[in-house]
Amino acid sequence: MLDIAICDDDSSHLTLLAAYTAECIQKHRIEASIHQFLHPDELLRSCEKRRYQIYILDIVMPMVNGIGVGKSIREHDREAIILYATSEPGFALQSFTTNPIDYLLKPIDKQQLFKTLLLAVSKLETSQKCTCMVKTPEGIQVFRLSEILCCEYSNHKVIYTLAGARTVTTCVIKGTFPHHIEELLQDKRFVRPHVSFVINMDYVESFTKARFTLRYGHSVPIVAKRYSMVRDTYLDYQLAKGHVHE
Repeated sequence: MLDIAICDDDSSHLTLLAAYTAECIQKHRIEASIHQFLHPDELLRSCEKRRYQIYILDIVMPMVNGIGVGKSIREHDREAIILYATSEPGFALQSFTTNPIDYLLKPIDKQQLFKTLLLAVSKLETSQKCTCMVKTPEGIQVFRLSEILCCEYSNHKVIYTLAGARTVTTCVIKGTFPHHIEELLQDKRFVRPHVSFVINMDYVESFTKARFTLRYGHSVPIVAKRYSMVRDTYLDYQLAKGHVHE
């Protein structure tokens, strides 16, 4: 089940976007729930409690514009789909700092919206295949690789810290920590700066020779003998994405 959030401070535009979206998901038999917000603050408060997979955002809104909302979403969710639907063409270039799937101008062309929504669903289906499955005392837990900030090996268990600072702790693992994280390290986002830690480089705020500082205030040590390798890996990864953190 997908959750789709639509935010527009014009009630008539909001109603129309919701109607078009509902028509699309019904026509293509997509299991989804639509959530409407007249104010960006309402949406951001809701995001603190639940995750939406698709966001359809107006740009010119009171207090916080749609690009600001998109940036807030990106702070805790790199995989969500953001679509801008606005009457203002002048924000198109600025909007791409939030990596939107499309930038549609009002009046919205229904068929173009359908096309973009179907592309969004396709991208989500692909990204959801990149998941991690672990055994915990509460049962099997499945989460996306993109949600992982870091994982730590402690007392023969692995503690995963996820976006939002939620943690998942495995049962006692069979075999070694390197074996447990072997598949994880095949993903280019991850690097092992310490014998007991793996981090997701997408969540790095800063680093020194001694440690990485991750989002939500998490700190992960860097072993001295690994520093050069870890530094080069991190900088190469950021360069490949088109930016480097100072």
